[in-house]
Amino acid sequence: MAIKIVIKRQFKENAAQKAFELLSNFRREAMGRPGYISGETWVNHYDPCRIAVVSTWQTVEDWIHWEESDQRAANETKLKGLLKTPVKFEIYDLGVFPTK
Repeated sequence: MAIKIVIKRQFKENAAQKAFELLSNFRREAMGRPGYISGETWVNHYDPCRIAVVSTWQTVEDWIHWEESDQRAANETKLKGLLKTPVKFEIYDLGVFPTK
């Protein structure tokens, strides 16, 4: 069952453009990972320092393998100094109520 990952970040005022460029590069890296389906980067219309990345993965396990990878950790390190607030992650199941 496909899942959506929503990653919300608020960047420092002078860092949003650099962050957007880095996020675009990071998505290209994720595209080669098993289970990756698609991704989008959303910039808040009223506050361009707020950027959300929405990605779709085949399974939550596929996402977790990417989330825990050294490559992704290195990417997050590059963004850390540009952030104004901590990163927020949300995982959504696509179109069905999850059973546990």
